[in-house]
Amino acid sequence: MTFLRSVVGKLWFTILLLVSFVLFILTVMLLEFFQNYTIEQTKEDLTNTAEKIARILEEHPDEKQSIGLEISWEVIDKVTKVVIIKNDHEVYYSPNTENHQKLTIDDIKHDSDLSKVFHQNITVEKVSNLSTNSSPNDENANYSIIGVPLHLSGDHGAVFIYQSLEVMKDTSRSTTKFILLVAGVAIVLTTIFAFFLSTRITAPLRKMREAAFEVARGKFDTKVPILTHDEIGELATAFNQMGRQLKFNMNALNQEKEQLSSILSSMADGVITFNRDGTILITNPPGDRFLQYWYYEKGGSIGSEAIPTQVMELFQKAVETETEQMGEISVQGRHWVILVTPLYSNRFIRGAVAVLRDMTEERLLDKMRKDFIANVSHELRTPISMLQGYSEAIVDDIAESQEEKKEMAKVIYDESLRMGRLVNELLDLARMEAGHIQLTMEEINLSTFIKRIIHKFQGLAKDNDIYLAAEIESGIETFYLDPDRIEQVLTNLIDNAIRHTPKGGSVKLTLGLEDKGIRLNVQDSGSGIPEEDLPFVFERFYKADKARTRGKSGTGLGLAIAKNIIDAHKGAISVHSKLGQGTTFSFFLPRK
Repeated sequence: MTFLRSVVGKLWFTILLLVSFVLFILTVMLLEFFQNYTIEQTKEDLTNTAEKIARILEEHPDEKQSIGLEISWEVIDKVTKVVIIKNDHEVYYSPNTENHQKLTIDDIKHDSDLSKVFHQNITVEKVSNLSTNSSPNDENANYSIIGVPLHLSGDHGAVFIYQSLEVMKDTSRSTTKFILLVAGVAIVLTTIFAFFLSTRITAPLRKMREAAFEVARGKFDTKVPILTHDEIGELATAFNQMGRQLKFNMNALNQEKEQLSSILSSMADGVITFNRDGTILITNPPGDRFLQYWYYEKGGSIGSEAIPTQVMELFQKAVETETEQMGEISVQGRHWVILVTPLYSNRFIRGAVAVLRDMTEERLLDKMRKDFIANVSHELRTPISMLQGYSEAIVDDIAESQEEKKEMAKVIYDESLRMGRLVNELLDLARMEAGHIQLTMEEINLSTFIKRIIHKFQGLAKDNDIYLAAEIESGIETFYLDPDRIEQVLTNLIDNAIRHTPKGGSVKLTLGLEDKGIRLNVQDSGSGIPEEDLPFVFERFYKADKARTRGKSGTGLGLAIAKNIIDAHKGAISVHSKLGQGTTFSFFLPRK
């Protein structure tokens, strides 16, 4: 069946069927023609022989009659029988006539057709059986009987010549066998020729099929050999030209794709392209970050190819109005401006492209401009006021006892230390932001390093009834970093986590290995950070305690310093938090 479905099989079968049909029609027509021709020719030959015998007998009358009979018997062949009727008393049969094959004068006289040769002096012919003297074996044998008048010395005689139709049928059968043999030979030769022709025609087509599969696999340099200069050769030439054009077009498309990918990757704005049903097609890194924020906001319950509902709402409006739509969305404390533009396929909208601009920095700068003076003034005003008040009390001798004076002096000393720390941290932060931070890189054992830091905070954690633990992934041994600076970062993060976690909570430090470095997470089960404050946690003077009360809250510069230290290590720090569900600070350090 596979062969018949191929081009060779179809072409071979078509040629064979066509030739077989023509040969069948020709064979039927030839058989009919030869059969009719044989009968007519036999009748004509019998008639000519009978007339010839009649002439011979007429030319040899009386004494020469025996000579005429001998000549007549020489004229006929062995399958032809002759009856010569001179009169009712003189009847002569050819020597090859057997008794059961004799045509008697009574049969002739009683036959209305055969007797006409005597009464009407005409030539007659008839197909009949020799019923009177025929043997049981020949009772169904038919004979072609022809009678011609014979004129001898006033008598009206006749010459009857007859031959069995089986002889004619034998001739027809021989002719049929010969024609069928010729037809069979013709079909065999046609089969061989058709298969040879089909193979010659389809050989280049098979090469083109193989080349087409190679081109489909991306091998556009594949060429088809041009073996002929007919239509198939022209097809091979066209195929080779098509391959070259495809290669050129694919190279052009790849260049366009690489150019578009480079443009998208280098864009500061996020780009998300999606189908009409909301399936994401293309994103760039800023777009991926936006989706990560959104998935985290939704608790990871949304599929990785889902579009935020706000973006889909803008898309539906764009479809209805056939114009671009603009909106804003806040995710994890970051503000995004979204521009959704429909994508068309001919006249139909097949999807849309969403351009997302992160406006958090602009909002942050606006907020920083408003809050910086107030934050610095507030941080400095409190210790300065206390220094002034307690100093004035000492100068005015308000403190009566020595103990009271010492207590006031201790408060002044503590506040001076507080101001010193604030000023030093401001100076450190300024140097870091100016790029003057100095790192002392060492190869340290991470397991020992982390355990030492955790041990340092175990006492504070027990005092606050907080479970503190570290989880280090197996396979991590040593790493190249500045241990003092990283300890400063972890100290700040763990201290913040303990201070903002209620009793009975937990703080967990995890260290994991990634392809290009390590990642450390500090996760607590505390009160969390409000969403509107998340973009500002790494800014100066940020405090979760809005009242900025003394004691438990710090200077608000620790996270800003931590961010600068991680940036100096060429790493990245981030925060994820939900109000009432805890906070996770995570930073990544790359390998050197």
